[in-house]
Amino acid sequence: MTLETRVTKLLNIDYPIIQGGLAYLAYSDLAAAVSNSGGLGQITAMTLESPEALRAEIRKIKALTNKPFGVNFAIGQHGRPFEDMVEAAIEEKVPAVSVTGGNPKGVLDMLEGHNIKKLVLVAARRQAEKAEELGADAVMVVGQEGGGHLGRSDVGTMVLTPQVVDNISIPVIASGGIADGRGLMAALSLGAEGIELGTRFIATKESHAHPNYKQAILNADENDTVVIKRTIGAPARVLNSPWTEKILEIEKENLGYESLKDYISGKVNNRYILEGDDSKGFGWAGQSAARIDDIPTVDELIASIIKEADEIRKLWAK
Repeated sequence: MTLETRVTKLLNIDYPIIQGGLAYLAYSDLAAAVSNSGGLGQITAMTLESPEALRAEIRKIKALTNKPFGVNFAIGQHGRPFEDMVEAAIEEKVPAVSVTGGNPKGVLDMLEGHNIKKLVLVAARRQAEKAEELGADAVMVVGQEGGGHLGRSDVGTMVLTPQVVDNISIPVIASGGIADGRGLMAALSLGAEGIELGTRFIATKESHAHPNYKQAILNADENDTVVIKRTIGAPARVLNSPWTEKILEIEKENLGYESLKDYISGKVNNRYILEGDDSKGFGWAGQSAARIDDIPTVDELIASIIKEADEIRKLWAK
């Protein structure tokens, strides 16, 4: 099946499938596997310790694939400065950069004049319009079904995607609640020209996620995720666990960031996603976990998505 959209042309990829940033998990081996399979793999930048570490990951992926890839910059409200990391990506001449979790202007300004494709994750129509004004080449639209950080409203992917499509001229990539070929075809029917997958790529053989984390995704149904951090204006969807129940109890007191910071840090995230202890940490996951029941290789996953999408397209043509 050939599936050409403005997204595949923009990024020079075979299929309009983008791997999410996946803090602490999206490094050169996973990203290269996605790119080699026809999608766009991404390295996560801001959970690396230094620009030198980012340069090393970029050079590793260049040794593993000759296909395009991206570098994701998650710039949150309590994140560290990103300028030195972006400069490293520019100097290494990466093909694409995506910006998530904050105002993209600083990153996009730095990329101005460089031959780097610019993607911005948005969770509202107005954010998409602003991203286009700032020079984004495409936007990734995440609805409330998504894992990790979300928008402050409760608008789902099914409604948000066409709202954005109808109000901007650059390509739209749908994210949130998508894990298979049915999700891809649904996104295309809404006017999107590609999909971004996060949770689905965690449950792959190339992912460094702890087996307990992967198994929890396989075991999850549509009710097994919860949204934390609403009280500090940064809602994010995670797998429900003893630790996230503690977070939600603290949030009932509404005491602000200081009361939560020791429960929501990257160190605490790692206790679960890399060490496997859900009593001492948490793991991001979207509602698409309910649609995940195996741990394939990345190549098998992308092939299955395209096969299912092709079967649907043939059915529609009857």
